[in-house]
Amino acid sequence: MKIEVLDTTLRDGEQTPGISLNAVKKLRIATKLDEIGINSIEAGSAITSEGEREAIKLITSQGLKAEILSFSRTLIKDVDYCLECDVDAVNLVVPTSDLHLKYKLKKSQSEMLQDAVEVVEYAKDHGLLVELAAEDSTRTGVEYLREIFKATIDAGADRICPCDTLGILTPLKSFNFYKRFTDLGVPVSAHCHNDFGLAVANTLSAIDGGVSRFHGTINGIGERAGNAAIEEVVVSLNTLYKNNEEDAESKYTTDIKINQLYKTSKLVSRLSNAYLAPNKPIVGENAFAHESGIHTDGVIKNSATYEPITPELVGHRRKFIIGKHVGTKGLDNRLKELGLKVKKDQLNEIFYKVKDLGDKGKTVTDTDLEAIAEHVLNIEQEKKIKLDELTIVSGNKIRPTASIKINVEDRELIEADIGIGPVDAAINALNKGIKNFADIKLEEYHVDAVTGGTNALIEVIVKLSSGDKIISARATEPDIINASVEAYIDGVNRLLENK
Repeated sequence: MKIEVLDTTLRDGEQTPGISLNAVKKLRIATKLDEIGINSIEAGSAITSEGEREAIKLITSQGLKAEILSFSRTLIKDVDYCLECDVDAVNLVVPTSDLHLKYKLKKSQSEMLQDAVEVVEYAKDHGLLVELAAEDSTRTGVEYLREIFKATIDAGADRICPCDTLGILTPLKSFNFYKRFTDLGVPVSAHCHNDFGLAVANTLSAIDGGVSRFHGTINGIGERAGNAAIEEVVVSLNTLYKNNEEDAESKYTTDIKINQLYKTSKLVSRLSNAYLAPNKPIVGENAFAHESGIHTDGVIKNSATYEPITPELVGHRRKFIIGKHVGTKGLDNRLKELGLKVKKDQLNEIFYKVKDLGDKGKTVTDTDLEAIAEHVLNIEQEKKIKLDELTIVSGNKIRPTASIKINVEDRELIEADIGIGPVDAAINALNKGIKNFADIKLEEYHVDAVTGGTNALIEVIVKLSSGDKIISARATEPDIINASVEAYIDGVNRLLENK
């Protein structure tokens, strides 16, 4: 059975507190959604503002394969704004619960039904497809819901969507609830919110109950606790509905290019500035990360031992984390990835040193691991870049300025730059000095005070990237500027190895 997907990242997702997408960002996301096979894209709410309408127009002008919708209330003027944006369809939202009718709209059920029918007929007369979404359906009497759905279908509505606006369904209730509307002769969509963490489970149950479409957002973003996460629903449909492992296809299929889900997730997270939890299913950075020795050993032998799907399925990657739970096989595997071959006795010595650091609460980065291994192997890595001098000028009404003298492969270079603060100035000066040798990007910067007091030891952790290579580096100093520069240079040297 084919399940269609309506993505509302650009409308319901943008209602996440703190998220505001401009037209360019909306277009980039919409283009990616179209590329991965989303069937319908709710590009926004045309009534919101002139800027919102410009964004929707920009998307509708691209000739995307997906159906482009706008949110609309049961008001003629809303539909007129949708028509102005040249959308294919409207997501016509009709409040139906007694609570919404009494306190929000101050209308009776019959008045709301009449308004809905009138606006559906108007939209259809003007060439729009209409999906009739009943807001707060799960707190609405079923008989009234069926009545309003039947009336609007008679008026021309192409699809209906009973919405679990407050996320109050449970999976069993969702199955039974959505099944009550599948006999009305038009496609039924599920729209589930995540207030109790059940949006994905309820969406899957709704599909089992007979709906042929579902609404969701990338990464599950949305107001309050968010919406059903499209990547979780799609991968669940692909993977969990096979009778056995030998089945080539699941009971349910979608048009989604599953191997593009991780990239799509990262794009939405980056453009929206919405934090993506490391343990987020399917697309989180820890979704395929292993530290436990037992787990790592099993995954190396056969990934299916501790992974329900392969990371490659969704375009993700597997990671082995080095910490106190690591086993010798996972440690040896990571050392080989870093280009370090060790004998059994050397591996054991490195293993115990890693365990000791882990027991002290220290995270073992690649830099730490390489340093430990180099010590055990009695290797001193040649450093391409060395810091000879660093001078910082900063103070009241003085823009922070840094000057550095570095040695790059026996060439002395002197550079200076300014920054928002002294650390920023120092890093900027460093980047000027190495720009002809490497294109380095600072991905993350983190500072911790290791000890207390004004003379506390400062630990700086940086994550740097060059192309597709990413490493972490750290340094501990009483001075935050020196620690930052030391960690940065150490990381750059790691990235430049083997180049």
